[in-house]
Amino acid sequence: MAFWSVREELSQVNRLRRSYYELLRDEFDQFMIEYALSNSYQKFKAAKIPYPFVEKRELKPRAIIPGVEYEYQNTFLVIFVEDTIPAAHKKYIRFYNVNKITKTNLLQTQKLPLSEKFDRSQKSIESVHFFDFFEDLLPVDYALLIQRDPTTPSKNRYSLSHFHVRIDWPIADAAENMAQNLRYISKNLYEKGDKYAENVQKKFFEYYGVPVMSGGRRTAAIVAAQYLKRIPCISTIYAGSSESRALIRISERGVTKAVLVKFNDQELAEISENHNLALGTFKKNYVIDREGKNSICAFQAIYDYTDHARPPEDGKMREINQDYSWLTVGTQHLLPKPNHRRYPPLPLNLIYT
Repeated sequence: MAFWSVREELSQVNRLRRSYYELLRDEFDQFMIEYALSNSYQKFKAAKIPYPFVEKRELKPRAIIPGVEYEYQNTFLVIFVEDTIPAAHKKYIRFYNVNKITKTNLLQTQKLPLSEKFDRSQKSIESVHFFDFFEDLLPVDYALLIQRDPTTPSKNRYSLSHFHVRIDWPIADAAENMAQNLRYISKNLYEKGDKYAENVQKKFFEYYGVPVMSGGRRTAAIVAAQYLKRIPCISTIYAGSSESRALIRISERGVTKAVLVKFNDQELAEISENHNLALGTFKKNYVIDREGKNSICAFQAIYDYTDHARPPEDGKMREINQDYSWLTVGTQHLLPKPNHRRYPPLPLNLIYT
């Protein structure tokens, strides 16, 4: 059962809000792909350091990602909520007055390239300067929170409300909550012993498609995604780490990863021919950059949950089996260049070839 209401269950007012949120999220998807992938690539290129392309095996469910941190890879954590998070949740999601987006708070953060001319309207998504302001804040530690402005209840206005947002819900509590929902435990994490509790926590990381005990931002992202299921609306988490070199996106649709890949001229010609596109058209709309004789493109994998990662239809209790996979590769696409709107993602079976 979904923790949020589907469109058919929404009032007309909330349907309009959902539509607007999804429209904004489409824009955020484009911006985050450019920031996480294209801009990172350009930073490596400017430093004359070879870009560490993600290998196919790293995109498989349960993959082990090499524990190397890359200085020039953009890192970030963004929480984008359809509604407003009630104040009762501040115990575990730290959004207080001290980290609210205000001129006073921002000027106290010396890491930010902000001036005394800060205009508070920049934090509104409706502002033409929003994404410039948003990009300035992205490198800041912890998370950025974007939510509906509660001061305008008659309108659907979204703004960047807080920075330095910490996710302080324990991993054990998040794993316990997941296992309860999936009917692997009835009351608490340790009811079936320490080993079972350890297996539940391993499966929690697998559920969200990240390696066990991943770095800070990825762990914070999956804990936030699980916690936000307590709020009856949809939300989207964007995470980027210096190890994964990927844009990780977690929403009500599940987990998605976008990475950079490179193709030689023959592979590029085959892909364009398979999709009935002229090679020039393909290069113009899908190739982000060239590296010698190779073309750089953005690739996206959307993961599906297996039956073991879904609530059982009969609602009965069951046992975790570590051997059963919880994620499988769903759809795979080659993405158009960010903000190239006329051309769609192209189906491309890459991971298992």
